[in-house]
Amino acid sequence: MSVPNDRKYSDSHEWYLVDGNIVTMGITQFAAEELTDITYVELPAVGSECSAGAAVGEIESVKATSDLICAISGKILAVNDELAEHPELVNDDAHNRGWMVKIEAADLSPLDELMDAGAYNEHIS
Repeated sequence: MSVPNDRKYSDSHEWYLVDGNIVTMGITQFAAEELTDITYVELPAVGSECSAGAAVGEIESVKATSDLICAISGKILAVNDELAEHPELVNDDAHNRGWMVKIEAADLSPLDELMDAGAYNEHIS
């Protein structure tokens, strides 16, 4: 499994791709494979606030239900509306088409505490 080098990773298997102060977030391919067939993704409302360490959504699969935990605080700018009709996109392409939310970050510094691709690869092996 390929872990993209252009983002940060949390212990709880979320990824964060930074572009200025906008952060795109999703779950890793490893997490998607562990959950198996994803059947539903609940995402926050655009314009709502998220807090570091809090759940911003929920992912349901045939195996389990998991919270989507955000590592940063900020405002939800966009959600991947495609996941409402096609949650399987997370299984098929977790690091690209399966993205979940875009956040306008209040502070990017919590991302400094997260893993890079090399450390995340070690974490999941």
